[in-house]
Amino acid sequence: MSQFDLKIDAASLGRVAVLLGGDSSEREISLMSGQGVLQALRARGVDAHAFDPAQQPLCELKNQGFARCFIALHGRHGEDGAVQGALELLGLPYTGSGVMASSIAMDKIMTKRIWRFEGLPTPDWRLVASAEECAQALAELGAPMIVKPSREGSTIGLTKVTRPEECAQAYQLAARYDPEVLCEQFIAGDETTCPVLGQGADARALPVIRIEAPQGNYDYQNKYFNDSTQYHCPSGLPEAEEREIQRIALRAYRTLGCRGWARADIMVRARDRQPFLLEINTSPGMTGHSLVPMSARAAGISYEDLCLRLLAGASLDAWQHQADRAMAGA
Repeated sequence: MSQFDLKIDAASLGRVAVLLGGDSSEREISLMSGQGVLQALRARGVDAHAFDPAQQPLCELKNQGFARCFIALHGRHGEDGAVQGALELLGLPYTGSGVMASSIAMDKIMTKRIWRFEGLPTPDWRLVASAEECAQALAELGAPMIVKPSREGSTIGLTKVTRPEECAQAYQLAARYDPEVLCEQFIAGDETTCPVLGQGADARALPVIRIEAPQGNYDYQNKYFNDSTQYHCPSGLPEAEEREIQRIALRAYRTLGCRGWARADIMVRARDRQPFLLEINTSPGMTGHSLVPMSARAAGISYEDLCLRLLAGASLDAWQHQADRAMAGA
């Protein structure tokens, strides 16, 4: 038996919309995630249906009689608080983090500022507004350096630079996706990720996954379409390191106010084994290459049961609705 075991009556969950696709740069992956979730929920007896916000307005969710939503959207308008806010207004419970936590977690710069304030380790960074500032950041942070959009996922728009003459092209690529461009100190070492399930004091970290990508390049292609990337779960790391990664992932999750589920990406520096938080994903992928299902399996949770558990935890922002009730009674 797993510590995450939970008995759920599928019929009690009502008519469920699996939100997939959307209009972000990660639409392709979202469609893959959503179809996997849809099949898993149906296999567990849930009355689940696909719903693509890029093809019909969200207000149709109420008109079509949906009782709750599983968010399988990635990127902008999917995990940045936008769709969460719309579902709050519609009064439809949804999976994953609420409006504020989703919005903050999507913004890598705001996330890093909060983590740094809370004493959590994250690589040094600079927010830049031009190719010249990008080159200056390289001089200050040292080479190699990562240049990426502040509010994108799946390594979209990301470049690893080693020389000043590479900064202009790297900046232009990142700026195509977001006017806020993040330059981040590169951490050489083991690439790991750690999913978290639950909320508040009840949140628990799942087993750590160690990632070995071809030439150390865990980019969009190697994440989703390349079978040569190796995933180690169990991670093969010393037990003390695994526990420390889980501890940091859990603190990072709770610090941002996440709920339901998320996945923290953490680099372990080779020279001193110091872990560094890179980012946290509040609507992780659920494709055949995705990492949360892999970690869940290691904890004794099948893909189908993971989807069912997440759906059963769908909710609205409690504080917002307490405020609404208070205003209504004023």
